[in-house]
Amino acid sequence: MVKTFMDLEVYKECRILRKEVSKLTKTHFPPEERYRLTDQIIRSSRGITSAISEGYGRFYYKENIQYCRIARGSLMETLEHLITALDEDYISDEILQRLNTQIDTCGKLLNGYINYLRKAKPPKDENKP
Repeated sequence: MVKTFMDLEVYKECRILRKEVSKLTKTHFPPEERYRLTDQIIRSSRGITSAISEGYGRFYYKENIQYCRIARGSLMETLEHLITALDEDYISDEILQRLNTQIDTCGKLLNGYINYLRKAKPPKDENKP
């Protein structure tokens, strides 16, 4: 049973991704990237779980869906930063592939959650103009 956003499978999986990205930046990124790529990838990975939790706290399903879409955008931004890290030789192809698989899982869970929210019964006043 879901009591808080922390109980959502999508949140749990995205949290694992966020923690993996954080570890990666501490071990693979050079100090000169601290205020550039490292900062960007940390922010985008944190944005995923932040948007999921903020959306969960909204009263209206449509608002929650919008925050899930924002989370999906942050997920793709994180992938782009990982591709940049590969291009800069900070990470290997294997690391990128592993994290890309995790990103795919998170994306599927986000899409599933969005579909669930679309089908859920909204509050009576949500569909009023």
